[in-house]
Amino acid sequence: MSSFLSRRRVLATGAGAALGVGALAATGTPAAAASPAEETRTLDELYRAALAEGGKLVIYAGGDVDSQGNGIRAGFAARFPEIDLKVVMDYSKYHDVRVDNQFATDTLVPDVVQLQTLQDFTRWKQQGRLLHYKPAGFSKVYDGLKDRHGAWTAIAVIGFSYSYNVAAVGADVPKSPLDLIDPKWKGQIASSYPHDDDAVLYLFKLYVDRYGWDWAARFAAQDVRFARGSHTPGQAVSGGQKALGVGGSGSLLAPSTAASRWAVAEGHPFMAWGQRAAILKQGRNTTAAKLYLNWQLSTAQQQGAFNGWSVRTDVTPAGGLKPIWKYPNANLDGFPRFMADRAQIERLKQTFALYFGEVKGDPTPGWLGLHPGA
Repeated sequence: MSSFLSRRRVLATGAGAALGVGALAATGTPAAAASPAEETRTLDELYRAALAEGGKLVIYAGGDVDSQGNGIRAGFAARFPEIDLKVVMDYSKYHDVRVDNQFATDTLVPDVVQLQTLQDFTRWKQQGRLLHYKPAGFSKVYDGLKDRHGAWTAIAVIGFSYSYNVAAVGADVPKSPLDLIDPKWKGQIASSYPHDDDAVLYLFKLYVDRYGWDWAARFAAQDVRFARGSHTPGQAVSGGQKALGVGGSGSLLAPSTAASRWAVAEGHPFMAWGQRAAILKQGRNTTAAKLYLNWQLSTAQQQGAFNGWSVRTDVTPAGGLKPIWKYPNANLDGFPRFMADRAQIERLKQTFALYFGEVKGDPTPGWLGLHPGA
């Protein structure tokens, strides 16, 4: 049996077990609505307590390649050098079932989960899996980006839209997603598969809702280079392989000298969400996990966000941007609702497969197995 089929079978079995026996093993009933007070200890006090606890921390973070965790690793190590930090990057849709399987087999590895699969945080809270905790600054987090009981909080804003190579497009800068179906761009577009990544899927749904299924048909006729990993369109555009990219993250604050631009068209849809993070109640390193959430929510970290957007209401976005919740076309509240409707998502995945073909290629983080970071 190939490693692909073996992993698929194990993950499918593990997810089912976790939703059955594993879920009941947690509490059997929805978690009580405990609402703790906000953390009052300083980062230095938490750091000392984390070292006394053992000085270790494991984070499962959603991402496309391992190097996307380097910013966390370097920043955390610079501030808390004695903590043994492991950041395991993988697609969120693999991390969540991995964690479910670990629950079911009593082999939990991570202390913190930081994922795009927003629906899992609702479910894990109901199962009593998440520690209710409010880091310092929790009261300043936008209400739509946190659980009111402290079961989870968003720590970063991520947006998906389209991008273009400045030199390749010249004066023909695409003004909206409608320009992506102009025949002049045939063979010059890179995109991540919408039926491989739920955030990209939501972006394409917004496009179809706005422009109709004819947009999808005309986009399919553009000889698009589809690839796994939402980082791939940006790589193709910035590297000059393609003129346009669809379904990737970026920043409206790119310097004027940048080879590519990430674009948001006023009055046209894009999508953004708060990347949720939570402490797993069964984790071994609870104090270090609390230190991590406090560090991520600190004003210093939030002011340094690469795209200028913060989850905090008291941090002014850089570069004249508005807070992300001030952009109605970002559909910030729509994405959590979308992620909760798994039947709709499955229908959309199969529909886009009819237009664009089946997903091909290995996952860009590699195959990490059942217990990475152990």
